Amino acid sequence: MTSTRRHFLAWGLSLTSLRSQDNPMANAPLIVSTWPFGKAGNDNALTTLQKGGSLLDAVEQGIRLVESDEKNRSVGISGLPNAAGVVQQDACIMNGPDHNAGSVAAIEGILHPISVARRVMEKTPHVMLVGDGARQFALKEHLQSIEVDSHAKHEKWHREQSRPSPNARPEDNHDTVALLVLGSDRNIAGGCSTSGWGGKIPGRVGDSPIIGSGLYVDNKVGAAGATGLGENVMRHCASFLVVEFMRQGLHPEEACLKTIERIVAADPRPPEELHINFIALDKKGRFGAAGTGKGFEYSVTTLLSSKVIEGAAFTSKEVGPEGGNTK
Repeated sequence: MTSTRRHFLAWGLSLTSLRSQDNPMANAPLIVSTWPFGKAGNDNALTTLQKGGSLLDAVEQGIRLVESDEKNRSVGISGLPNAAGVVQQDACIMNGPDHNAGSVAAIEGILHPISVARRVMEKTPHVMLVGDGARQFALKEHLQSIEVDSHAKHEKWHREQSRPSPNARPEDNHDTVALLVLGSDRNIAGGCSTSGWGGKIPGRVGDSPIIGSGLYVDNKVGAAGATGLGENVMRHCASFLVVEFMRQGLHPEEACLKTIERIVAADPRPPEELHINFIALDKKGRFGAAGTGKGFEYSVTTLLSSKVIEGAAFTSKEVGPEGGNTK
């Protein structure tokens, strides 16, 4: 593998535990989400399915639970505010069987943006609503809201931060819940929700509500979701790319790693500075995750178990044209 700039020999894969299943579809329904805080959402999604809910119900209810967690500073109305002291949220949802999708971006004062995204998908001819238009639509749909009074949060933010700024370390002030569901009928759905980058410029939108960036579902192949620094995901339509690599036959974990390799090859910064992570599952019931650094954990739930797993960490080695180390 050669490049005018770099060569990347990627990944010592650790797929043994994932590939040891003789019949992966025995896992269905299968629910995969980002981060340990996604586990509670997974469990709620599974309960929703067991009570007769649809895949979309499972996605929505699973993410709503995470959005409701007042201790979560990355998702929901309790998330970190932007530089003006206002919490602006992004969310999307996508349904595999009809390839329909809905999303909202920079919405304020709505407790469950994932529910607004679903209403956009099901009740409008559009895919995305943003800002005050999204809020007014949510209010018209009688979705739960709060008054947008940012003064208290603005003051608290300034007290806690020495210099609130979009230049703060990105690994410290953002995360996302992406949640993917494979049903027993082998249909797939997924969703994503975040309060975004703390201290961001008002109006900033990351990858989470962008179909193909923060989330992508292809009912014939699989689904993928992203978390991390959204700008480094959306420039590459990364979740779509993960699904395309699965379409070529790659295991979900390999597809996540291959996508990171593609991004790293195009970006001059070291991989560990990109702060991107992916989860994925495929139509066969296989799943996996990977990140640009160590320590990315994701949650996996089936009828038999619900657990938190560490994703694969991308590793690269820079080599020269003749195969020698350039360092």
